[in-house]
This record gives sequence, C-alpha cells and structure tokens, in this order.
Amino acid sequence: MREDVESLDIRDVTANWVNAVVLQAQIDDRIKALADLAHTPLFFGRLDYLHSPGAVLAEGAEGEQFYIGRRHVHDAGGDPMVIDWRAPVSQPFYRASKTDPQDVGLRRRFGYTGGELTAYEDEHLSDPAETAATVSKLLQREIERPRVGPMRDIVATIQPEQDEIVRSGLGGSVCVQGGPGTGKTAVGLHRVAYLLYAHRDRLARTGTLVIGPNRSFLHYIEQVLPALGELEVKQATVDDLVARPGGAEVRGADQAETAVVKGDARMAQVLRRAVRSHVTLPTEPLMVVRGSRRWRVPAYELGEIVEELQKRDIRYGAAHDALPQRIAHTVLVRMEQAGEAPDDRVQDAVARNPAVKAAVKQMWPLVEPARLVLRLLADPEFLAQHAAGILSEDEQKLLLWPKPYRSVKAAKWSPADLVLIDEATDLVERTHSLGHVVLDEAQDLSPMQYRAVGRRCTTGSATVLGDLAQGTTPWATRSWAEALGHLGKPEAVLEELTAGFRVPREVIAYASRLLPEISPGLAAVSSVREAPGSLVVREVGAADLTAAVVTACREALAHEGSVGLIAADARIGGLGEALGAAGLPYLAPGEETTAASRLTLVPASLAKGLEYDYVVLDEPGAIVSGEPDERTGLRRLYVCLTRAVSGLTTLHASPLPPALT
Repeated sequence: MREDVESLDIRDVTANWVNAVVLQAQIDDRIKALADLAHTPLFFGRLDYLHSPGAVLAEGAEGEQFYIGRRHVHDAGGDPMVIDWRAPVSQPFYRASKTDPQDVGLRRRFGYTGGELTAYEDEHLSDPAETAATVSKLLQREIERPRVGPMRDIVATIQPEQDEIVRSGLGGSVCVQGGPGTGKTAVGLHRVAYLLYAHRDRLARTGTLVIGPNRSFLHYIEQVLPALGELEVKQATVDDLVARPGGAEVRGADQAETAVVKGDARMAQVLRRAVRSHVTLPTEPLMVVRGSRRWRVPAYELGEIVEELQKRDIRYGAAHDALPQRIAHTVLVRMEQAGEAPDDRVQDAVARNPAVKAAVKQMWPLVEPARLVLRLLADPEFLAQHAAGILSEDEQKLLLWPKPYRSVKAAKWSPADLVLIDEATDLVERTHSLGHVVLDEAQDLSPMQYRAVGRRCTTGSATVLGDLAQGTTPWATRSWAEALGHLGKPEAVLEELTAGFRVPREVIAYASRLLPEISPGLAAVSSVREAPGSLVVREVGAADLTAAVVTACREALAHEGSVGLIAADARIGGLGEALGAAGLPYLAPGEETTAASRLTLVPASLAKGLEYDYVVLDEPGAIVSGEPDERTGLRRLYVCLTRAVSGLTTLHASPLPPALT
C-alpha cells in the first residue's frame, strides 16, 4: 500500500503549483501513516461469522472470516486483508461472549513475541459444548508483557466495558472515573482514534487535542496514536494552552493558599467585572462633520446604544467593534431623514470618522487582558472595587503582589496568573473551539483551569479522565459533577471503571487501605491479576536505607522490563548520587527506556500516569510529609504505590502512615 502511494505521479493532475504542493503534502502524510512499526503486528485477532454480516440469517447461509488489526490493509486488488479494529464488523471481537455470541462462531486471538507470531487461542462462542474461559491466557500475557519504552496501545486487549466508552458517539461528552490500572488513559486515547475513524471529515476541520498533566506524561503516551495510524492529534498541557507567544511568561510560583484563590471559579466574576468596568456612558453629544454638513447625536442616544450592547452580553471586543457601526447607522438615519441617500460605503466612512473613533475610545476603550490582570494583582483599590461581595478581604490580600510590577514583561507571573489572563482574553475575544478534547488526570485541575479547557471545546465534545483518589493538588476536584460544571459539560455521562488489569491484586489491595482516608466512599479497584510475591514491604535502619534502595534496584533489574525508583522530591538528589556511585545508570521521567537502560529515577510529584514493571518505593513517610497537608500527602503516596505492573518493593526507616498498617 505504501509503495502504491510512493509511485503516484502528480505532475499532470494539478491545475497550479498551489494544488501541487497541497496534494504532495497529503501524499507525504499518507506515506508516513503507512510506515512499518517494528514489533507491531498488523493483526491480532480473527472473527469467523456464522453468516455474512448484514445478510438475512438463513439456514445454510455462508459465513465470513475477518482478520482484525490496528488498521485497514488491502491487497493489490483492493480486497480487504485486515479490518480496522474500529470498523463496526470488528466490534464483536471485543463485545461477543458465550451468552451473547453476536453470530460469531469462532474468535481467535494471536500472540506475538518481538513481532513474530508465536501462539493463538480460540473461543467457539456459538458452541454450547465448550465452556466459557474465565480469563484469556494470551490476553493476560499481553497485559503482563514487560514494559520498555513509551506507552503501548491496548487495542488487542480492550475489554467490553472499555469498548463501550471507546465507541460512544461524538455528540456527547464522557467522564471516566477509573482507579489505578483500569486503563482510563488508554481508553481516552483509543476513543480519539475511534472518533477520527468514524467522523474523520468533521474532526479534520475542527481539530482534536489531548491534554496531559506534564511533559513527561505526554512524552510517555505520544506513540499510542501514531501506532494506530493517527498522526494529526495535538498534545499539550494546560500551561501550554494558556501560554501565548510574546505574551506573559511564567517566571514565578504561588504559595498554595494563593494558588487556591486564583484557581477559584469566583475569579471569573471578578475578571468580568473588571473588564466591563471600562465601559462609561457619555456625558457629551457627538458631532460628526461630513463635507459642509454637521450631524449631531445627543448623549442620551449614545448611552442607549452602549446600554443595548451591554444587555446583549457579547464579547467585549466584539462590542467595541460593533459600536462605531451602530453610531454610524444612527447618523445615516439622520442623513436619510434630511433627503440624502447614503449607502454602506458612507456608513463605513462615518464609522472611521475621527470624532466617532474618539467617542468609542472614551465610551468603550480597548482592554489588554494581561495589563488588566497586572492591575488587579498590583492595585488594592482596583481589586477591592471588583472583588467586593465575591472575595473576602483575606482572600484579596493573598492575591496582591508584595511588590507591584510596573509592566507585563517585568512581572513574575505564575501558572495560575496565565490562566487568569486566558479568562480575561476570552472575555474580550472568543477562544477557538475544537471538535474534541481529551483531558487526562483531570482531578488535579482547578475550577479556572477547567474553564480554560472548556473554552477549547465549547462547540465540541470532551472525554474527561481521572481518579478522585489521585488528586494531589490543594485545589483537587471534590466531585465530577462540580468539575463538569466548570468545564461547561454538565450533561456529560459519568462512567466508572473498577476492573484493574495492570496493578497486581496484592499491590492494589495494599494501596487501597488509604482510600477511607483520601476519598471516602470511592469504590476500590478489583484487580483481575494475581501475582503472589509481588508486594514486599521492608523496614531498615535509617543509616542503611539508601544502600538498601540501591540493592533493591539492582535486584529489580535482574528481572525483565522497566524499573522505576520513586521517592520524595527532596530525596531525589541523594539517591541519584548513590545510584551513580553504585554504577547504576538511570533516566529521568519522560526519557525513553531501552533494553540497555531500564532504570528511571522518579520524583513523587511526577509519578502520576507513569508505569513500570517493577517499582522500588523509597520512604513512604517522606512522600507524605513532602506535601502541604496529610490528605494530599496520602493521595500522593497512593499514586506512587500503584505504578507497578509486576512487583512493588517498599523500603522505609521511619514509621509507615497509620492507614497502611
């Protein structure tokens, strides 16, 4: 298929050089999408239907056989050899069962090692004599396969409850609550791939976006969609979304209590008041001179125009642009009453008249969002005027800079400040909306960050992924209903994934001891995987802790797969020196593991969303005490305890948190 595209000759099929460039770019994209992926087989399953799909079910009707794979593959004659996993005919591969065979006689799963076909497994779904298998051995082996390199797709192992979410329609938004190892991130990414397959033309126009918590996470997941043939999906963090080239830059940070106030949804009301406060009603009439004629618009009539624009509640910038045209229309009415016959060109000329421009500048001046936020954070009187009745005096004091900055460039903006500027910018001019947005690790966003994301999908839909128990920011989400309200998607369907496939049962049960403390009422994950010996908790002397951690890393590296050493941020420097002295090279989060370099040193603050075959966890108590409060610390520890796929070794010198014991 790739060679066919490479052999295309477009020299005589384009009308001009512009068309030629566009067509060549499309051909290049197609060639790139058809590239071979090492160790990634094109098909992983087969369906033998009892009858042809869509045909009338008749006695003796001949069935059909389909190979299911990551993408559509056809032969030289155009006949399909592999069916895309997203096609309707492939759906029974994920949904069919002994109780609901969906006209499937046989489902075959293929097993691969290093890209070579090494095994297969058959299920005769329509044969009453064959009992249903409890768990597919090939499926279990694929889940447990050692993880080296970036995140893989799970297209061969999607479960029925996951498939329902993946294939839900583009028209509605979905929120997925899923504990560690339930596959919520993979479900979100595969949902993007499915929507691009089912609604490609629409999403090609409107765009799609995946939002992750940090760069390390995005680097970890970045190969999943290309492996499924989707190359055009953009990825970003919330900080990336609100950053503007040449605008305010993050050069500072807020204390936790300040960041909580800046992230509060009430800040949107304060900003709205501050923006609208620039509008003033006129006190003088307007005189427009055209040739030898003078046209007078009284102050009360100008005031009526301004008030009408305010009542319409359109964007501040749009109203500023509409105001001179409204004034010009009023002048044209007077011209017509005087017997003239002005046209649209005259109206445009009046709108550009210096007197009209001056009146607009006085009544509805332009607002620069960054300067507005600068003034709010630097001027106590200006802030008090617009926060009255919304924020308390103590909250206002938290917002104010100790030393005011004189300009946007000089200010030491924090990430939360840029979200405020983004809100103010949207009050002035509408933010571009995409067709679909996937928001991962959503539980850590503030209400104002939710609003920033929601602005990017006002006319589109969203897939929200997260786990309330893993919220590790002081402003972490308390309920999905509240979060979806801030996002502007209160009608989103809430789905819950409770079956764990990644974390062993022993490990998730140990971590789940924290749930009553960190998220009362949240259901614990029930893992389908038993791995005896996968959990080791060992107490060592304080003087021996670092040496014991290095030894544990060496023992973990004796196994196949990736190893993550997770520790409190404050201990990372010392552990890095110890690993170096022991001759154990290590990577930073986000750097790609290879067969030669499989150990990653992970600060607890960056562990979320990552996974390793074996995890060595250093000093849980230090992870808890490294956070602003105990609940946030226990949530951070819950995240760190649930990063292991095959084994977790926890080493501690100080006492463990009471909830774990």
